[in-house]
Amino acid sequence: MNLTFIDFVFNFFTNIRSHNVNIIYEGEISHEIIKAFTSLAEKDLKARKEANPTKKKVFNIMVECLQNISKHADCLTQTQQKNGRGILLVSENDKQFIITTGNVVKVKSINKIEQEIDNVNSLTKEQLRVLFKQKLSTGRLSKKEGAGLGFIDMKRKSNNKLEYNFKSIDSNYSFFILNAFIDK
Repeated sequence: MNLTFIDFVFNFFTNIRSHNVNIIYEGEISHEIIKAFTSLAEKDLKARKEANPTKKKVFNIMVECLQNISKHADCLTQTQQKNGRGILLVSENDKQFIITTGNVVKVKSINKIEQEIDNVNSLTKEQLRVLFKQKLSTGRLSKKEGAGLGFIDMKRKSNNKLEYNFKSIDSNYSFFILNAFIDK
């Protein structure tokens, strides 16, 4: 085996442990994958004896994050599967669970994503509730199967601001990283 790869695997292992990563996945996000990871997360949280409201929030936000990747991730190549491809990490510290997702997006989508998240982050609980109901009542679905409720729902359930970043891949694509924080 290549020594560089062995070093990569060992460094990966030590980084995962040092950041308290409980679940990690990279690949296609399909309905079956979402079901599998929600089951895994449920078992992990049950074993940790987390409070039911915390379990429910982690579970719901993880599902929303995975659905966002499944529906909205862009493809770098024409041969990529229909379902979105991305990463999921569920980690924790003493005070919070952190759900981190990442997926490819077109550069031309960045401003819209930033505006949506920044708007959601600026709203109070009551304003989020009103916006959520408004989006539900208009019922307009986007080209990629959604009414724009994902970020709103994540912020409402977590009661924390969403963090995001974009890492450039090339002139057409970036890697979108989203963090949702759930207090224990």
